[in-house]
Amino acid sequence: MDMHTVVVGTSGATASDVLAVARGGARIDLSPEAVAALAASREIVEALAAKPDPVYGVSTGFGALATRHISPELRAQLQRNIVRSHAAGMGPRVEREVVRALMFLRLKTVCSGRTGVRPEVARAMADVLNAGITPVVHEYGSLGCSGDLAPLSHCALTLMGEGEAEGPDGRVRPAGELLAEHGIRPVELREKEGLALLNGTDGMLGMLIMALADLDVLYKSADVTAALTLEALLGTDRVLAPDLHAIRPHPGQAASAANMLAVVAGSGLTGHHQDDAPRVQDAYSVRCAPQVAGAGRDTLAHARLVAERELASAVDNPVVLPDGRVESNGNFHGAPVAYVLDFLAVAVADLGSIAERRTDRLLDKNRSHGLPPFLADDPGVDSGLMIAQYTQAALVSELKRLAVPASADSIPSSAMQEDHVSMGWSAARKLRTAVDNLARVIAVEMYAATRAVELREGLTPAPATRAVIDAVRAAGVRGPGPDRHLAPDLAAAEAFVRDGRLVAAVETVTGPLR
Repeated sequence: MDMHTVVVGTSGATASDVLAVARGGARIDLSPEAVAALAASREIVEALAAKPDPVYGVSTGFGALATRHISPELRAQLQRNIVRSHAAGMGPRVEREVVRALMFLRLKTVCSGRTGVRPEVARAMADVLNAGITPVVHEYGSLGCSGDLAPLSHCALTLMGEGEAEGPDGRVRPAGELLAEHGIRPVELREKEGLALLNGTDGMLGMLIMALADLDVLYKSADVTAALTLEALLGTDRVLAPDLHAIRPHPGQAASAANMLAVVAGSGLTGHHQDDAPRVQDAYSVRCAPQVAGAGRDTLAHARLVAERELASAVDNPVVLPDGRVESNGNFHGAPVAYVLDFLAVAVADLGSIAERRTDRLLDKNRSHGLPPFLADDPGVDSGLMIAQYTQAALVSELKRLAVPASADSIPSSAMQEDHVSMGWSAARKLRTAVDNLARVIAVEMYAATRAVELREGLTPAPATRAVIDAVRAAGVRGPGPDRHLAPDLAAAEAFVRDGRLVAAVETVTGPLR
């Protein structure tokens, strides 16, 4: 594990910080500025708590129950109760990396000094993360408005020493036991603190940041596999010329075309489209690959902009403003994040769809320009990659279902006080599934395209293509031959794509892809 330290200050965090904590196990420290800001905003909250006037979240109930003024002797109980009652998630456990991102991003907002939480609460949050303790968070319980309420509540419950959590050894145990083993005292929440621990878009933002990191690799991988297929189909690389893409100046399109052109540079397979069965143009799935992947890349760029803005935000309700006011607001609404999560799911579905069409073309003897049916060794006796394409088609069909937007839905809650919600958590959850499936779709195209290139005897592939074939064979993904159990090959191909080895193999020849 990468045990470098991320220092949390008052001005937000970076995507790299989130990934380091969520996936790399980085340790967390609080900056002196953050500790000072926490103390200053806490003084404001305590001063308000001492006054007779009701202040939402400090001396009132919550949501539709905000009309009740809570007396001082009941306020600690109020904060405990909101955590316990809101920790109402159901369904399968959420992945460890998602929970760590969720907790870190809530800590980031707490340290902004806009929430009124005491420094000791923030330190306890950092201590839990540093100890490798991961609260048990469930799939269902967030509507993406008023924050990711149930998921964050399960995390706050762990800070109180209640509920269940996973220890660094991977075993789920009572949270109180785990805190005690690591010398962490359970937090006794005071005015506003329970509410402040629950009221953010942290889960959906964490999943967005991780999806963006994964899709950066997968979009480059898709450019590579599209280029491999272009070679295998004896297509033309003239459609990749920079001047053609300059006259339609979408930056993602230019980047994808440049990547494909770099992969096929020096190929002995391209340019044979006028040989035995002359064709003027390649099919859309080959010729328009940069346009489709490029549109997705531009969607990624927009999503990164939204993520950066959200990382710079302090999302809570109410918030402590620099002039000392404590104001209610609607910044917890997840619409900005929910929309881009859904946009990405649409782009992912389309990228998977065009990759599947290229794979099908490689397997069809009527459209593959001389390749054997299904890339089989002895067609008829062997089925070749026929069912690998079925699997890919099933994955693409699922991607299309996952592209249906969650953010277009809203179910009112809290006695119609919270009458329009974002469903951003749901958008994030389905995007994670879509990203996983996209890696599998790209892996099938890579598997088919590398086999097809090897079947083009007498023609020399591009140096970058040769590097891919050598690397993928060294990784245990076998080449052409008689039928065999395909699932292990496909699993190895998926791992090769997912962990970035496909891109790395190309970059040994081309240099960094765009």
